[in-house]
Formats: sequence, C-alpha cells, structure tokens
Amino acid sequence: MLPWSADLAGRLDEHVIDAPTLRGNPLGDPHERPLWVYTPPGYDDSGDRRYPSVYVIQGYTGHVTMWRNRTAYRQPFIETADQVFANGDAPPAIVVYVDAWTKYGGSQFVDSPGTGNYHSYLCNDIVPWVDARYRTLDAPQHRGITGKSSGGFGAFITPMLRPDLFGGLASHAGDSLYEFSYLREFADAVRHLRDYDGDIWKWWDDFASRVSFTKKADNTLLMTLGCSACFSSDPDGTVQLPFDPRTGQLIEERWQRWLDWDPVRMVPRYADALRGLKAIWIDAGKSDEWFLDIGAEAFVAELAAIGVTDVRFELFEGTHGGIDYRYPLSLAYLAERLSP
Repeated sequence: MLPWSADLAGRLDEHVIDAPTLRGNPLGDPHERPLWVYTPPGYDDSGDRRYPSVYVIQGYTGHVTMWRNRTAYRQPFIETADQVFANGDAPPAIVVYVDAWTKYGGSQFVDSPGTGNYHSYLCNDIVPWVDARYRTLDAPQHRGITGKSSGGFGAFITPMLRPDLFGGLASHAGDSLYEFSYLREFADAVRHLRDYDGDIWKWWDDFASRVSFTKKADNTLLMTLGCSACFSSDPDGTVQLPFDPRTGQLIEERWQRWLDWDPVRMVPRYADALRGLKAIWIDAGKSDEWFLDIGAEAFVAELAAIGVTDVRFELFEGTHGGIDYRYPLSLAYLAERLSP
C-alpha cells in the first residue's frame, strides 16, 4: 500500500461555520469551527436527487483534521469511506465530519455548564446548516451518526435525545457501563494526583506549561478533568470531580450525575426513541482496555429488554486502538439502512 494520499472518487468540502450555540462558552473555545462535508461520486451530476446523511464524531482529544492522519499500511477513514461508495458497497450518502474539540480535549457531545452546549451545537447548528446547503433527505429515518469511544458515546445518546433528527447509530467501543469503564481510571487518577497534592488544577497548570503528554499522568488526568467538566460541573461551571482526590472515595451525588449519562442506564428512559430507530450497529474489541466490550453487551441486553432486537452487534478480536478498519463497515450499514 502506498503511503501517500489518494484521490477521492467523491468530493470533500472543507468549511468553517459560525456556531451561535458555542458563542460565550465557558472555556473560551472558538465558536467558529471546521466542518467537512463529503459528497459521494455522482452527486454533482444527479440533478435534484437527495441523499441520506451520516454524521461522524470523534473520540476523546479528537478533532476534525485528525481524520486525515495516515498510519503505516492503513488509509485514513476519509479514503476508506470514499471507497465504500466508489466500490458500490452501499447506496450513496453524504458524510459529515464534525469538530467538537474543547480546551480539555473533548465535549462528550453533551450540553454542560463546564464546557459548553455541544449537543445543541451538533443538533441545532450543524444539522440545519448542512441541510440548507446540501441535498440531504431531511428526515430522521435518513440521518445517522457514528463514532468511536467518546464518539461512540455521542452516537449512543444523540438519537435517544433527538429522535426527531437521527434515526440510526453506529457505536464503536462507545463509553458505557461506567462502573467498569471509569472507576479504574479514577483510582489511577488518585495515584497521579499524589504528585500534585491532590489538586487537579495544579496538574492542569503543569500540563499547560510544557509539551503535552510527556508525563505518565497526562492521559488519565486530562480525561478525568474533561469528563468531570462534562458530567459533574456545578451550574456556574465549576468542575467537580466525582471522587475524593486523596482517598478515591466516590462522592455519590456527583457520581450519580455520571451514571445518569451511562448509555446502558439511559435505555429504559429513552425506550420509545430507541424502538423507532432504523439502524443500530454496536461493536467493540474483546480485549478493550476500558471493558467497553462488556458495556456493549450490556447495552444490547438492555435493548432486548425493551423489545429492540434488530441490532447489528459484533465483538471482534482486538483492543480499544487500531479499530479504524471497522468504520467503513458501519458506514456501509448505515447508508444501506437509511436510504429510501
């Protein structure tokens, strides 16, 4: 496989949009954001034809330009997604690459006083913007969302919260079953915080003063701080950890706020929305480091409990990383299920 970029059979348009929902966000992050929109081969010559759309969101610390990252012997998703349509593996669709980065590395695609209203940004700013400028099929049964890890979490929750907009999802190793995926991270965070007198803001000042990810603590504490900002901030935006930073003991009220965002626990509350979906793809590696394979099993079991059994579910040999080869498979599935 040649290591250089390849020409696309379709077209990738790179935009910068002004997102009113992000103006004045608590972190002072930009309200002007990159947005990439891919149109499939034949789009420009297809007259008035309209297409289903699939929204692609990232994992934690991800931003939209990372979709161009090229690793040895693998093509980036922009190219493998293009091949899905160029090879005729699925009906043509419009693919929208969303940026939801924050100063803390991510937004979890939720509305939070600690980071900003990123779920509203996705649903109220981006979706109407795309529909106004591209020939989409503007109905939930023709609109899907896909992502991995934190992006998989966003794909889980978005059709639950906005069934009026999204009728399909694909979650690759999406955050779920939080007692397995997060509690061990909290224990690691407590150990790392010993070097900062139990004060995560001392770590944050240190992190901001040097080359990032040059200390062992950085990955764990960045995710802990960022997810706390998303899930357990006070109404005034003050970030509150869900555990005592010295002893590791859970602070039940704050931890419950995290659990309220656990997709597994959300299923019964959003049963009607989930029963109305046209496409559900769920997968994870059997050796996922955050036990998201177990979370995927639990989510599928909860779906079955509410009568949703038309689910594409697979556990495969693998860990949390290096699973980008799965993305075009779910994209083809969504395009097929969301097409007229």
